[in-house]
Amino acid sequence: MTTNSKSWLLASIIFISRSVVAEVVIDEIIVTADFRERALKDVPFSVSVMDAEFIDETAVQHFEELVNIVPNMNWSGDGHRARYFQIRGVGELEQYQGAPNPSIGFLIDDIDFSGIGTIATLFDIESVEVLRGPQGSRYGANALGGLIYLRSTAASADRNGRLLLTIGDDDSRSIGIATGGALGDSEITSFRFSAQQHESNGFRDNTFLNRKNTNGRDETTLRGRLRIAPSKDFEANVSILYANIDNGYDAFSLDNTYTMLSDKPGKDAQESVGASLRFDWGMRDDLSFTSISSIADSKIDFSFDADWGNSDSWVPFTYDFVSVSDRARQTISQEIRLGSQNWLIGLYALHLDDEVLTVNLGEYYDPINAWSDSVSDSFGSDYEATNLALFGQYDYDLTSSTRLSSGLRVERRTTDYIDSAGLTAGPSETMWGGELSLSHALGDSANIYTSVSKGYKAGGFNLGVVPAGQRDFETENMVTLEAGIKSRLQGGRLQLNVAIFHNRRNDQQARTSVQLIPGDPASFVFFTDNVGEGDALGFEADVRWFPSDEWELYGTLGLIDATFESGRKMAHAPPFTIAAGVSYRNPNGIYARVDATAKDAFYFDVSHDQKSAAFELFSARVGYEGENWLVSLWAKNLLDRKYAVRGFYFGNEPPDFPNTLYTRLGDPRQFGVTIEKRF
Repeated sequence: MTTNSKSWLLASIIFISRSVVAEVVIDEIIVTADFRERALKDVPFSVSVMDAEFIDETAVQHFEELVNIVPNMNWSGDGHRARYFQIRGVGELEQYQGAPNPSIGFLIDDIDFSGIGTIATLFDIESVEVLRGPQGSRYGANALGGLIYLRSTAASADRNGRLLLTIGDDDSRSIGIATGGALGDSEITSFRFSAQQHESNGFRDNTFLNRKNTNGRDETTLRGRLRIAPSKDFEANVSILYANIDNGYDAFSLDNTYTMLSDKPGKDAQESVGASLRFDWGMRDDLSFTSISSIADSKIDFSFDADWGNSDSWVPFTYDFVSVSDRARQTISQEIRLGSQNWLIGLYALHLDDEVLTVNLGEYYDPINAWSDSVSDSFGSDYEATNLALFGQYDYDLTSSTRLSSGLRVERRTTDYIDSAGLTAGPSETMWGGELSLSHALGDSANIYTSVSKGYKAGGFNLGVVPAGQRDFETENMVTLEAGIKSRLQGGRLQLNVAIFHNRRNDQQARTSVQLIPGDPASFVFFTDNVGEGDALGFEADVRWFPSDEWELYGTLGLIDATFESGRKMAHAPPFTIAAGVSYRNPNGIYARVDATAKDAFYFDVSHDQKSAAFELFSARVGYEGENWLVSLWAKNLLDRKYAVRGFYFGNEPPDFPNTLYTRLGDPRQFGVTIEKRF
């Protein structure tokens, strides 16, 4: 972190401490991603919740813009949009090939998109929740490190809507419309519908092709929600999502800049259709029944110019490689729960079908040594998995202010796999996880808690050509000890949450890579291996304060020391993450805010020891809000910092192919204007 950013953050803290408190009360934050909706201060684990107003003012388009605000969270810029996330050092960095086996759960309106989070656009999103730590009883095998839950704006009987227009640098432009209300004269049935189209050039300049849109963004999202509530005891909610993220992919350059030389730029596209149906029935005697059904179908195209250059780049050598992968993924799930105020029991089933076809093409000719090589190969696989789980939770009040909570989940996973190389496999395993927590209320304003939780991630097998002895890998288990305090003070004006934790990972899975053929950039083999034990000790804090009607201030801090058994730090686990912001809203309609985030240096991968540089980012927004409309001017990466979100270390330049660090840069500075009309 630079001296300037440290001074800015220190000044913010001093300003917060000297502000004058006025009488203002804010709504209590509710966590919805757990078994039961409950106040944030009553949840005995670390969680971040961002509401619609915060999302709209701090982000422009995609969830990746919010990641730096969450303590101890990171994302891998392996593709065009953030698809892989890391929480407390746990999470995938890439998945070019192989069985889907995510460590971080990702849900949108109860639809499972774990491992394929490209479609996380933010228009008309009501809340974002990030649950940190293993969700052993709630979500099982796909949430070893935590869970991300996006909830779109709910259907309600109140007729309302919004029209949003945005233009900005990089030929950025978007239009979104949302509307909802009661269907007919009755309030029994209500709906919500939203649609958004976003385009931009993608911040890259391909000088060889004389194009500025080879890394362009073309993102369309449609959402629909229907709520039927014939009585106060019964409610049905239908959610439908269509997302077409048709983005280019031309993000890596030979000199680690925004200037590209590729002659065959690729794409990173995901088209998804999903739906969920949820029933909530309050039966009798405090007994409730919940059913959640979901289905999703995604098609993912990922291709890239593997040599990142063109014929002029390599004269007198011929060096031209491309890689193309097409993935088709379908999921269907069903969950049922029966419970009361103190206990809950449920069943869960998930079936996944994942088909992948990868084609690598290329040729290399060295006229000096009269040596040539060509590549033309394809690899296809079909992977099916079925997960069946039985889970339960029980809460016991030791006293009027002290509660003991326990949860347990037993999960059976069966698989069936076949590929074009002749490999067939069908391993099955039984896993279990859960948690035990003790919480104590300090009056009505704060809770302290301590907990132990166990999460798990299924074992499996590596595909295609892998190094000797690396075909199979074992189940990973993680035990987390956590203690913290959650408070809601000054009538809700001040919210302060603090947690300390320790993770112990047993048979830790790590995805690494080997370049099988020097000079062939498409010959990288990515495989998963068990690397023994891993430990992480960390601290998390977030504060949100409304000192008056006009002012809001927030800050988050994440500290972590995450190491492998060898003693090396884990990849994409920066020792610190910091965020701070202040907003001002005048009764006459003028508003402004400034946000700052900072992240320490982190290792890019497991297979090499190259690291990013520490960086800090600033953003700002100023505008005017009328009764039914608003206009705002905004800036992202205000100081135009150059920072890396992914790094590879390998040989990619003939004739000697020296190992070199190649980084993918985050977005540079961008200015824009947003106009919103509410109706």
